[in-house]
Amino acid sequence: MEVLTQEIKISNSTVKVFIRREDLIHPFVSGNKFRKLKYNLLQATKENQKTLLTFGGAYSNHIAATAYAGKENGFQTIGIIRGDELASKIEENPTLKFAQGCGMKFEFVSRDEYRLKDTADFIANLKEKYGSFYLVPEGGTNTYAISGCEEILTKEDAVYDYICCAVGTGGTIAGINNSASETQKVLGFPSLKGDFLQKDICNFATKDNFKLISNYHFGGYGKLNEELIAFINSFYKENKIPLDPIYTGKMVFGVIDLIKNNYFPENSKILLIHTGGIQGVAGMNLKLKNKKLQTIQFND
Repeated sequence: MEVLTQEIKISNSTVKVFIRREDLIHPFVSGNKFRKLKYNLLQATKENQKTLLTFGGAYSNHIAATAYAGKENGFQTIGIIRGDELASKIEENPTLKFAQGCGMKFEFVSRDEYRLKDTADFIANLKEKYGSFYLVPEGGTNTYAISGCEEILTKEDAVYDYICCAVGTGGTIAGINNSASETQKVLGFPSLKGDFLQKDICNFATKDNFKLISNYHFGGYGKLNEELIAFINSFYKENKIPLDPIYTGKMVFGVIDLIKNNYFPENSKILLIHTGGIQGVAGMNLKLKNKKLQTIQFND
């Protein structure tokens, strides 16, 4: 699979920056979600499962991608959604409305219940209710997902000194780290607060090539401010590349800020991985409008 790579404009710097357009892989199952689901779908088929069950929040890229991939590949899909108050708000939520339109059935649970989603009792109750299913973890990260993410880099990418990506559950950076060369440095930009990610990534990483840059999360998962929104809009005007505000937008902001502060040696070549997530922009814009804040605009 050949994926578009574009050079992006960086003024007053000898550093060269390119972005791998994983967001263009598929119109509805884009970026790392395509990579993570690829081998999970093959495994579900191998196990003769007819139903995929997974977890996610109100604007989850993973929920939307699983719903469409299930429909496209002949699976029934079930989404366990964090926040029981969302049950009456599907029509107001672009992500959930899309997933439902793809045939996904929902079960809305409270945030307290959702924290128990990985426990044996929680899973046993789901099996009693829904019967047999293939379980895809929240965010899609498991050994099959890592195998998919290992395919993001190719042999031709050995020309880059740094590989940068956003970090959510850690699966994407683990796969990239595993396929990067020994001389490359893999930088991860977490969208969440907390130090737990290092351990989670190490559970899947086969090499110690990666480093987490943890000061560009803008307050944590789903959090953003007017500076980030203005950056995403400006970046689109200059490069015609849309960025999502949860993951890739924060990563690109971080990389450019590091360049301005001379973090990278002169003449470095940097590859940024665009992991998709653009479907979530519509939902985020609804929240921003309600707060009377500037919205994210991808208009020419």
